[in-house]
Amino acid sequence: MSSEQNQNLQTAIIFIVTGSAFGAACNILAKIAQSDLFGEPLHPLQVSHGRFLFAFLTISSFAIVKRQKFTKPNLPLHAFRTFCGYSGISLMFAATALIPISDATALGFLNPIFGLFFAIPILKEKIGKLRWLATVIGFIGAMILIRPSNSTFEPGAIFALIAALSIGLELVLIKFLTKKEKPVQILLINNAIGLTISTVVMLNFWAPPTMMQWVILAGIGIFMITTQTCNIYALRNADASFIVPFTFSNLIFVSIYDYLVFSSYPDYISIIGATVILSGVGLIAWHEIKKHKKIV
Repeated sequence: MSSEQNQNLQTAIIFIVTGSAFGAACNILAKIAQSDLFGEPLHPLQVSHGRFLFAFLTISSFAIVKRQKFTKPNLPLHAFRTFCGYSGISLMFAATALIPISDATALGFLNPIFGLFFAIPILKEKIGKLRWLATVIGFIGAMILIRPSNSTFEPGAIFALIAALSIGLELVLIKFLTKKEKPVQILLINNAIGLTISTVVMLNFWAPPTMMQWVILAGIGIFMITTQTCNIYALRNADASFIVPFTFSNLIFVSIYDYLVFSSYPDYISIIGATVILSGVGLIAWHEIKKHKKIV
């Protein structure tokens, strides 16, 4: 049993880190879509719509090919979860257009803190001292990367903070849904509802994208559905409180992508922040896996 639990934890880590890599790519693509690199900048709500449109096309095509069978869904919970996700992703896309993407991403990483708080009353999870410590270490690393200053607290930063709250709650709701429903069903319903909401909201902001902007929107949707899939499978293999510290790895991937796309070199502060984050994640991974290995 302990060997199986240990394997589940390792699987969860692989999924959540992979999901973070794709999630970071989504933020970079959203930043590009809202810039003038390939045409007139797109509105954040149009970018969010593109994310749901192509994510829905991807997951619905998969469901049709696999002839997926569905169970009775908890529609009110799906609707609330989707509202949280839509609000979070739209606000985060808006934040990346208003403040440096590293600042927006760092502020967005308050969502694991919110996730831990929500996991206690909703999932009835017990949060051990080491999990709290790992999350706090990761948060400190995020604050080092954000370089706190008076300029940080502007509209873009407020958007990122609210996005973190929404996404933190969504993470816990996903965990709740995985106990009752299959991943493909969760993803299909989520993106169907999200597409409906985003289409209605986006109508007043629609502008014809260029061909390259369509490609970028498609990339955002495909990468996001990949992120969601990884997160769901991670949450099926481990507690939300174990998973959330590993989402800080998103900051590492954002820094790498930022360098590759925008030739932004990390300075010594970025390196220190990244090291602190990796220390927190490594601490909890080592402790949890070692703990389960002892139980034979």
